[in-house]
Amino acid sequence: MTADQLQTPFYIVYEDKLRRNIETIREVADRAGVEIIMAFKANALWRTFPIFREYGVNATASSLNELRLAREELKANVHSYCPAYTEATIGDYLDGSTHITFNSLSQAERFLPEVAKRGGRISAGLRVNPHCSVIETDLYNPSLPGSRFGVSAEDMPAELPRGIEGFHFHALCESGPEELAKVLEAFEAQFGRFLPGLKWVNMGGGHLMTREGYDRDRLVEILRGFKERHPNLHVIMEPGSAWTWRTGDLITEVVDIVENQGVKTAIVDVSFACHMPDTLEMPYQPAITESTPDGAHAYRLGGNSCLSGDYVGDWHFAEPLRAGQRLTLEDMNHYTTVKTTMFNGIQHPAMVLCRPDGECEILREFTYEDYKSRMS
Repeated sequence: MTADQLQTPFYIVYEDKLRRNIETIREVADRAGVEIIMAFKANALWRTFPIFREYGVNATASSLNELRLAREELKANVHSYCPAYTEATIGDYLDGSTHITFNSLSQAERFLPEVAKRGGRISAGLRVNPHCSVIETDLYNPSLPGSRFGVSAEDMPAELPRGIEGFHFHALCESGPEELAKVLEAFEAQFGRFLPGLKWVNMGGGHLMTREGYDRDRLVEILRGFKERHPNLHVIMEPGSAWTWRTGDLITEVVDIVENQGVKTAIVDVSFACHMPDTLEMPYQPAITESTPDGAHAYRLGGNSCLSGDYVGDWHFAEPLRAGQRLTLEDMNHYTTVKTTMFNGIQHPAMVLCRPDGECEILREFTYEDYKSRMS
């Protein structure tokens, strides 16, 4: 079965593009001498995990569900970070992780005795915040004043709590190597006195090294330089988007065309609110393969929910849109499939994997029972 034979709507992931990204990331890791793991918050499509397993990809988890999925389906080592562990959850985190990062000194002091009981099986770290802001969208910026993430330099003790072996910082979002260089400069200036006594540093996510035009040579240079300055440190990176960047699309169909006060809206069989929430949260306008910037026919796209704000646009097309026409919303894999909802009971798109020969496998189709079970 090919994509043209499938009923819309559906998310489609292209295996060849996915492998290309994985191999690119592995090449960077090998050249730089660092470990690069996958953040589940951007991609938890576990039916594709057999592909990742071929490359020995490890994972980072921020919830017990992500941790369990990593252990069961990716069969990987897991680095865990959660803003706040509890007495009820810490045991499961420690039992399933190889590394764990605490968000605050109080969390570290509270639970480091539990780490010690594991007899060195798990390595503990502390999240720090260099407050180097290189992200334009506040919603995704962990370095804003008053951030709840990580310990600021002025709040660090003279000596680290006994048992802390690593630092974790996260300050990027779909960023390039020069942004990392700026953050590293701030990180070393503020926290450098602690680095000789540590075993590892986790540089977090946001390293969009699979994006076209990204200067991977420069990234390798920056990472090698850091390792030369700190040869005692094992360097870890945990990008999310980079693994699945431009590896999948959302295929939808125009259901109707409506016009109000001169604005034409193409109603489609998906929802921005339900199936592409980042387009409203970020916000941003995704590319549509069939559109053209200089097209004479302008349309909004309206989602098939009752939310008034469930629309994005405008796009331009060379020819008028018509009911029954398919549209391809590009790059709808990372941070999309993991954030979908069933708001308004809107039918959820199917999940499809496209093999290199063009054959498509339906990984999951959703039914009324899926919606009903979420409401019980």
